[in-house]
Amino acid sequence: MADYRKSQEAMTRLTPEQYRVTQQSGTELPGTGEYLHNKKPGIYVDIVSGEPLFASSDKYESGCGWPSFTRPVEPANVKELRDTSHGMTRTEVRSSSGDSHLGHVFPDGPADRGGLRYCINSASLRFIPRDKMEAEGYGAYLDQVKEPK
Repeated sequence: MADYRKSQEAMTRLTPEQYRVTQQSGTELPGTGEYLHNKKPGIYVDIVSGEPLFASSDKYESGCGWPSFTRPVEPANVKELRDTSHGMTRTEVRSSSGDSHLGHVFPDGPADRGGLRYCINSASLRFIPRDKMEAEGYGAYLDQVKEPK
């Protein structure tokens, strides 16, 4: 099993926006995220720890302005916390090992795919294309990343 953790080295590589989102629980502006319209096959990992979070096969267009996924690729890598900021009660999602703020999960996703919408900031993610997954140590997840039809 790979060792995913927050390191000082990883922290120094973050852009100011990536730091604000992952370490200060920020939110990127809707419609601005690097991966919002990414349709390539691959896996999305925590920008800080590298732990696998979401597969392209579970990504869908929700219209909310952020990348949306129906489920995590590895449920143990995503922890859910109650968030009462901004006068609302929401469920925050953070990476388990890196403790990066990822976004929020809502119960309004596609019913035929579990009913959840993981609304995730692009700034908290790094995308690894399917053809590079094996080389970067994510080969175990290839079966969850289907080629586009």
